[in-house]
Amino acid sequence: MGQSQDFTVGFLRQAEVKHGRVAMAAFVGYCVQSNFHWPWAMTLDGKGFPGTDLSPPEQWDALPFGAKVQIVLFVGFLEFYSELTPGEGSDVGQVHYCKGGQPGKFPTFDGIPHPVPFNLYDPFKFNTKQTDEQKERRLRAEINNGRLAMLGIFGFLSAQTIPGSVPVVDFLKPYGGEVMAPFTADFTFTS
Repeated sequence: MGQSQDFTVGFLRQAEVKHGRVAMAAFVGYCVQSNFHWPWAMTLDGKGFPGTDLSPPEQWDALPFGAKVQIVLFVGFLEFYSELTPGEGSDVGQVHYCKGGQPGKFPTFDGIPHPVPFNLYDPFKFNTKQTDEQKERRLRAEINNGRLAMLGIFGFLSAQTIPGSVPVVDFLKPYGGEVMAPFTADFTFTS
């Protein structure tokens, strides 16, 4: 609100790229976790998932509260760090995406005192030898794949929550929990 059109377009494009990447990871993770399960203990007391036939939403529900907090805090750190501007310890010369910078480019970890072996944006340096046209074409492909993945992951979640709502994926086991609730604790407020 009250920003220029370029600022708004940069913000929306960054949001689309970010949500698309998360949806692509979620879609692949959903497929993998539906067929394979974590073989090691999930807690220090040696417990894992109570059963091996849990669907991905049921696996999330089975995680201890402390594990959920760690996941959310780590994702929060990545979100916070991605918003740093060059003057705050991030890449020197990287312009913020709302101010004309490249949407989807995650800042390097060069500003962190602890060494990090790779960067999230281009960990294996594949993009260094590409032309600007190739990078633009690949970004468009990534955006389109992200859009499809967003539809796919919501299709999975809808099919599990409302059996029969997505006819193509009617093989999924029904889920009776609250899929959009990040934690199972009851947060009721009384006045």
